[in-house]
This record gives sequence, C-alpha cells and structure tokens, in this order.
Amino acid sequence: MKSSNTMKISIAIVALSLFVFLGGPLYGVWQQSLSGKAELEKAEYTRKVDVLEAQANEIIGESLKDNPAYLQYLWITQGEENANRTVYMVPSSGGAPVPTFDIEGGS
Repeated sequence: MKSSNTMKISIAIVALSLFVFLGGPLYGVWQQSLSGKAELEKAEYTRKVDVLEAQANEIIGESLKDNPAYLQYLWITQGEENANRTVYMVPSSGGAPVPTFDIEGGS
C-alpha cells in the first residue's frame, strides 16, 4: 500500500513537472499571439479612425469653400474673446460687411 501511494505521488509530480515545463512555454507563445492580435486590431482601428477624420475634414473644408459668410461669422465671434482687438468692417457688394484689418490695440 505504501509503495502504491508513493508511486501515485511520483507520477503526479512527474505529470505536474511535464505540464509546467512543456505547458509554460506554450502558454507564453499563446499569450504573445493574443497580444500581437490585439495590437494589430488596435492599429487597424486607429487607421480607420484617421481615415474617417480625414474624410470628415475634407467634407467640412468643401462645405466651407462656398460659405464665406460663416467663416466671417466665426472670425468675428472668436474676436469677441479678445478685448484688445480692433476690427474695421468694410461693406462689400454683397451687402455683408467684410472684416479687413485685425490690429492689436495698445500703445
């Protein structure tokens, strides 16, 4: 009986040792594979986001080409934040004033 238990313990230790020595490196390879796949997915997602942002910027740029009134509005409203700015408005043929000078005030 005693030798039977010793044999079972010896077999268990050998099996555990094989699992650790053979399974450990395999687990490391598997873990690195998953890590590499995750990095690839992240890079592809980042690339897709960059492409979509470029397309959105192109659409916005195209829409602003034919809309100078909106650009003038943005220029004027952003200037409201700067109290030292002097803006001269010159009437244009379209009737909308055109900001022409942006001079920093002060002496």
